[in-house]
Formats: sequence, C-alpha cells, structure tokens
Amino acid sequence: MAKKTVALTGASGTMGWQGFKELYARKDKYNIAVLLRKSAKNEELFKDYLNDSSVRIVWGDLTNYEEVLDLVTGADYVLHVGGMVSPAADYYPKKTIKTNVTAAQNVVNAVKAQPDPDAVKVVYIGTVAETGDRNPPIHWARTGDPIKISIYDHYAVSKVKAEAIFAESGLKYWVSLRQSGILYPEILKNMDPIMFHVPVNGVLEWATVEDSGRLLANVCGNDVPESFWRKFYNIGSGKEYRITNFEFEEYLLGALGLPSPKKLFDADWFILQNFHGQWYADSDKLNDILHFRANIPIKQYFDNMAKKVPAYYRACKIIPSFLGGAVAAAAKPFMKKIAKTDFYGTLNWRETKNADRISAYYGTMEAWDKIGNWDTFKIERPTETVTLLDHGYDESKPESELDIEDMKKAAAFRGGECLSETMVKGDLFTPLKWKSARGNEFEMTPNLVLKGGHWCPEELPWPWDYDTEAKINPFFAQVWYPLHSKDENNYYDESIFKGFKDFE
Repeated sequence: MAKKTVALTGASGTMGWQGFKELYARKDKYNIAVLLRKSAKNEELFKDYLNDSSVRIVWGDLTNYEEVLDLVTGADYVLHVGGMVSPAADYYPKKTIKTNVTAAQNVVNAVKAQPDPDAVKVVYIGTVAETGDRNPPIHWARTGDPIKISIYDHYAVSKVKAEAIFAESGLKYWVSLRQSGILYPEILKNMDPIMFHVPVNGVLEWATVEDSGRLLANVCGNDVPESFWRKFYNIGSGKEYRITNFEFEEYLLGALGLPSPKKLFDADWFILQNFHGQWYADSDKLNDILHFRANIPIKQYFDNMAKKVPAYYRACKIIPSFLGGAVAAAAKPFMKKIAKTDFYGTLNWRETKNADRISAYYGTMEAWDKIGNWDTFKIERPTETVTLLDHGYDESKPESELDIEDMKKAAAFRGGECLSETMVKGDLFTPLKWKSARGNEFEMTPNLVLKGGHWCPEELPWPWDYDTEAKINPFFAQVWYPLHSKDENNYYDESIFKGFKDFE
C-alpha cells in the first residue's frame, strides 16, 4: 500500500513534537511534512531529519499563505496543531488572535486549493478553554455546551474563531479535537504567575503528552470510521486523570519530593473563578474510536515525569524528612515573589488594587479576604455523579431526524430565533439564518450551533458581557448563574479590546 503523506503544524511544540515522533515511528506508512519557524531551537530539534526521505521540512510561518500551501500540497492528512499558546498568548493578545485565526484560514484555503479537496482529511486541535470556567457544581461538561470564554483569555477567543473557520469551511473531512491540559515533564518546571490562575477546588481532566501524540498518529489510520468526521470531541486521558487543582499540586510537588502545597503557598494566592477546567462526560467517545490512552495510574505518571527532569528539580527527595520544614521555609518566599509578578501576579493585583482583575478572578475584594488561609479554606473534591446541561432540543432523536422545529427550539432556548423557514431533515451542514437575543442576525450551520455550542460570532465576546447574556440566554445562563450572583456586575478593562476587531 502506498505511503500516506501527513502535513503537521506545530511539530516543535509539546503535542506536535510527540505526534511527530509517533508518526516517524511509523514511517513505513507515512511521509511527514512539517512547517517550522526558522530558529536555532527548531534547527537543532530537527537536525537528525534533514536528510531523511520520510520527512519534508518547510521553513516558514503559519501566517504566510504560500508557505502553508507548500506544506499542505500533496497531503492526505493535515494535522493543525500549531499556533500561539499560553503563557505567551497572555502577554501578546493581539498577536495571538491574528496568528491563530489567520493560520486556520490559511490551512482551509490551502486544502481548497488542492486538485481534490474532498480527499484531504483535516484535524484541528481546539482547547478546553473554549468552554471556560466550569467549577463545581457544573464541572461535568461535553461538546455542545455553551462557548464561554474566560475573561481576558484571548487565546481561547482565537481558538473559538479558528474552530468556526474549519466547521463552516464546507470541507468534506474535518474534525475539531478540543485538547485539555497536557501533562509533560517540563510542566514540573513551570514558574510563571499563571500557576496561581487556577481555583484550588477547580477541576481538570488532564491528557498525557504520550496519549496526545498517539492520538495524532492514530487519527491517520485506515480504521477511522466515516462517521468520525465533521464533529467535535474532547481529548482527555480518562477517569484516572480527573482531578482537582489542589490534587494536581499535591501530585506535582510530591513527585519532586517537596512538601504539601499548604507549606509552599497561601490559599489566597490562588484565584476563585474565571479559569477554564472541567471533567469530560464524553472524552471516552474519542478514545473508543482512536484508542490512544495508555491508562497509566496518575501517581505513577507524575513519578515518571519527575525522572525526566534534571536531578536538581527532585533533589528534595533525598533530603532527610526532618529538613522538610526548612525546604518549605526557603521555597515559600520565592513562590510569593512569583505571585507578585507585575500585572499578572495575583498578589500584584492586591497591591495595585486592580479592580478589573480582582472582579474577574475573585468576584469582590471581600470574597478574596474571606479565603483566609488553609486553616479556614475548605478543600473539596466535587461529586463524580455526571450531570449534563440542557442543549435546548430533543437529543434523543437521531441526527437524521432533526428538522426545522428542532432548530427553532434550540434558538429560542438561546434567547433568539431561527429565521430560516425550512431545512432538509437531518442536514446539519447547510447554514441557516439565526437571530440572537441582542438582535444580531447571522448565518451558521446547525452543526456548529447544536454540536459545537457556538452562537452569534458578533458577540464573541466584545466585551465579555456575561451578566447581560445570562439574563437573555437561558442556554448560557446554565453555565453562569451557578457560579455568579444574578446581581453581580462583571468588570473588565475596556482598553484591552481596542483594535481587536481588526483581526476578525
């Protein structure tokens, strides 16, 4: 059988590099084309593949259409993993949106420029951040739930816009796989203030880097069914990896031989809200198709990660236990300095009385003060009983039976209308006309509305006016009111958004 050609973006990143290695291990089946920025780091990383006939390197940039076209030409599969990610995305919001949205459009245009676009299968890697803050009691989530980007999360804005480009492209074969947080050895070395931008009792279903790499290779297999395509899936490593953020800190510090988070951090250094995270009610669906999970016990996995970082990171494991208190005493001031980082550190917001950030991440200064410390803060693990949100139409009906009445019900549940009068029963891929509760009219496929959780692109989100949206949109209210008071005002720094529409 002739070898397939796989075009891969983001091959020098965490997930992309693991995917490249998995594909390369199967180079008897695949030729691999990668698009890489010309840099000393990337040249060093790929130096062993420069003269390999199974690998073609395109030196270029995702925002350059001709270079993306060069990558895609002749490909059977396009795995679009690349783009700007956090924490860099947090520091360069405008560049992030421009880069990630332009890249998505370039990939779609390059596929459409092929002699037979219908023969090319395109995989887009989305993100858990698209559905934002899902703290308990709404911590169980699935695709089709409302898009709800956390305030200030410009990376998620870019990923939602990019996802819509693929879903509305008209391509015969595309799929959006929403990636969760990735566990990889370098995460043990993370010393960025974003480490405190997580609620202690928040949750996440992590995905290991090895599982993620296998996923990228397995999606190119001949056994992937036709029914897999033109859908949305959540990536996660399963039940074992559904943990709270406090449990994550315990696993991470324990693997390095460090004491409890209670010894290294104060409870009020961590935010209360407005950071993405959820346990997936539907991530098993993707594994049932692509069979990518290794199912390694999570503590064992963290211990294995610790063995892959420089020895000095785990030096505490050989320090006598009676010195543990001294280690914590020495490390805590260093951690506090990170929490005081200008503009992005939580303790910096307190010192500078940053009202917008305090409102977004704590609600009120009073709520922040009430956290106290570990002796007063209650650490909780939420229920494992799965509860699902209402998507506003009869989900028991086969997709082939969905009709215009289902569309009208779904629109009404979103506070709007379906303006189209007819649709072909079961056709979720021909755009219909819709109207939002704010009066904006737009066209969108039923697939993106019902299965992707998207709604009016004009309101994505300019600004993050979620208090108003919850009052007029019952679908969205399900993910807002359980975590926010109906009388709450949602503040934001309007200056941050100036000029962003230039990149739509």
